[in-house]
Amino acid sequence: MAKYKAGTHIEQIGYKSYLPSQVNGPFEWTDKRIDILLSDAMRYLGELNAYSKLVPDIDFFIQMYVAKEATKSNQIEGTKTNLDEALLPKIEIKPEQRDDWSEVQNYIKAINFAIDQLSQNDKPPFSIRLIKEAHKILLDNVRGYIKLPGEIRKSQNWIGGATLKDAVFIPPHHTVVADLLHDMEKFLHNKIVQVPDLIRTAIGHYQFETIHPFLDGNGRIGRLIITLHLVSLGILNKPTLYLSDYFEKNRAHYYDALSRVRESNDIEHWIRFFLTGVIQTAKEARETLEKIIDLRVKYEQLILNGVGTKRQKLARELLNKLYSKPIVTIREIMALAPMTYPTAASITKDFERLKIFTEKTGRKKDRIFYLREYLDLFNN
Repeated sequence: MAKYKAGTHIEQIGYKSYLPSQVNGPFEWTDKRIDILLSDAMRYLGELNAYSKLVPDIDFFIQMYVAKEATKSNQIEGTKTNLDEALLPKIEIKPEQRDDWSEVQNYIKAINFAIDQLSQNDKPPFSIRLIKEAHKILLDNVRGYIKLPGEIRKSQNWIGGATLKDAVFIPPHHTVVADLLHDMEKFLHNKIVQVPDLIRTAIGHYQFETIHPFLDGNGRIGRLIITLHLVSLGILNKPTLYLSDYFEKNRAHYYDALSRVRESNDIEHWIRFFLTGVIQTAKEARETLEKIIDLRVKYEQLILNGVGTKRQKLARELLNKLYSKPIVTIREIMALAPMTYPTAASITKDFERLKIFTEKTGRKKDRIFYLREYLDLFNN
């Protein structure tokens, strides 16, 4: 088997850009550890899918996975917004932190849009067109709004450094980006080439990050591609697996693994890192779903024993809605499970007494209530 050749540097005017090799073709590996990791990764994904079927109303909980992914993926890019802040209304965010908060909100919208598109009855395939539409949402009216939202770049970009001369990495020249993306898209859909889907996804993420086709937002969109591709293939029944938490916790190793491919053609190191991340993240996601099942039973028992009979139905309806919106005001409670203000205030008092709710502001008005124990499942 010929040695994998990642790409080459191309002389431009005053600098060298990196031209990755096209990927739409056969791929084989020699490291037997990849076989074991691939087998384990598929097993844990299977277990995650099984648990996602066991959890009633799983779509309520998926919004928390989306919010966590948006928070962690943006943190990799340097934003400071945490999960609790991402779930708060804008008015509760300090003015100096609102730019970061807005970027996280856009990423949540972009994820939800893309997942919704893949779930339509006519189910459009995962495509560069879909990625461009998600990118347009990502950069809408935030700091990168002038950097061609939804459009492939028409100029040279770079990573690290103030100029091309001191850049850490210079992606391919913009004139070849469209062809490279077309090749990558064909590879991700090419069933003639016998490449396992998880390895295909790993290579696709590396290739996208190397092409760096947008002027801004490449990292976030590149990480989103992982989940979108797995959902489109049916490997994930529901979008419950996002790798940004793993990448953020291992940030230096993440960038090093991508760089090693370009610098020494070591694609197998990247694939091992990627598959390890899938295994670890799928385990954690499955464990979270297990804890959600237990916590849901606990909450419902608390409502049964601690809320007046007349309010129990509304309390259970509210609880279901809180799984996708676990930080609320009384006014928001009234909208989530339609009820009068006095009823909402009474249920809120019940939830506080039962320690379902925690109130953190200490204010007498405009209080904010946290489904704290549930939130903590996603903050670990």
